[in-house]
Amino acid sequence: MADDYWIDKSRPFLIYLDQWFSSLPKMHLSNIAPSPEKVAIASVDLINGFCYQGPLSSPRIAKLIKPVVSLLEKAWGANIHHILLFQDSHDLDAIEFAQFPPHCVRGTLEAETIPEILALPFSEHIKVFGKNSIHSGLNTGLTEWMSEHSEVDTFIVVGDCTDLCTYQLAMHLRMDANANQRKRRVLLPVNCVDTYDLAVPAAKEAGAVPHDAELLHRVFLYSMMLNGIEVIAKLI
Repeated sequence: MADDYWIDKSRPFLIYLDQWFSSLPKMHLSNIAPSPEKVAIASVDLINGFCYQGPLSSPRIAKLIKPVVSLLEKAWGANIHHILLFQDSHDLDAIEFAQFPPHCVRGTLEAETIPEILALPFSEHIKVFGKNSIHSGLNTGLTEWMSEHSEVDTFIVVGDCTDLCTYQLAMHLRMDANANQRKRRVLLPVNCVDTYDLAVPAAKEAGAVPHDAELLHRVFLYSMMLNGIEVIAKLI
């Protein structure tokens, strides 16, 4: 009874959430990057182990490849040359494997950048940051990079997963700016972000934790918006 009450009580908000999601605006890249040297694109976990193979690979994540690669090409053509890839590169005995099955171990194919990004003609200029947790700002070199590139005041965050690694990176960039009184824009184009789906019956059969992609995707996008991150439909 209590659970039914909670679901019924939340229904108006869930309707509002879906309407908010459906009405997100598009933005022109040129409008947010009049000074391209001040802009960076930060991509999270577009690697083989989330797109193509391994226990955490997902067809929903693989669908991000085309729009993200398109954005990277468009950005490079607009002279945005700060492109940062944050990628799982786990220790063989990573503590995180207590929460998630072993994945993307350093030195394996799973931990490598997807071939579509490696094939870009400017890929050798892309900066890669290995991470041993879902947080791109911890023990990755991001803090040092931002210190060395203090002119960058706009970050465009893309990748996966909306409620995990992408959320942690976007929130870190936003909270770091707030805590240090820095003016910084953090934008998140929704067509370049997603999370994985694991239905309740499938999760029960596998002995795993269910994960509703449609709900969590929207809820965490909304949470980021509440915290000052500019959530938009796409960059054109």
